[in-house]
Amino acid sequence: MSEDLLRYDILIQDALRGAVKKILAEVGRTGLPGDHHFYIAFDTNAPGVRISQRLKERYPQEMTIVLQHQFWDLAIGEHAFEVGLSFGGVPEKLLVPFSAIKGFFDPSVQFALEFDPGKTAEELPEELLEAVEELAKAEQEHADNEAGQAPDTDKKPEAASAEKDDQEKPAEKSSDSDGGGEVVSLDAFRKKT
Repeated sequence: MSEDLLRYDILIQDALRGAVKKILAEVGRTGLPGDHHFYIAFDTNAPGVRISQRLKERYPQEMTIVLQHQFWDLAIGEHAFEVGLSFGGVPEKLLVPFSAIKGFFDPSVQFALEFDPGKTAEELPEELLEAVEELAKAEQEHADNEAGQAPDTDKKPEAASAEKDDQEKPAEKSSDSDGGGEVVSLDAFRKKT
């Protein structure tokens, strides 16, 4: 058997990440149509991921977010997306490079994609990593100055939004019986071989 010198596995992963990017860009423009909503699992240790220290401590390896009812400032960049969500009533901004995504699932239509975060043909540019660090410092200073103040979501379009509070769990764990939303294991939708 010949060696795969073209690396089809990486090419396919990048193409599927491009599909996730297009889906999120459309939602950012028009909101979530119908019953569509997304579970997005990502590697919290991947280069370029920016989450608060509080979330990093809670999810040291993997985190799953849900975009459904209450989210704000969904912004899609060339290499990453940024979104505002509330966790236990505390507003947070997350920056997630597309290369860090491990799973994307839309339960309304049983659509699921699984990724290997280490496999990407496109490395994050150094300037993006530097910009993320500078932005994180600026936001921390701002948060220190205005501790306890919630974001002004009245100015944001909220055609359809999502919130994932204390029910956030890594994709392979099931939810606690806290009366919150259901966390779906991505393993249930993986192809059995």
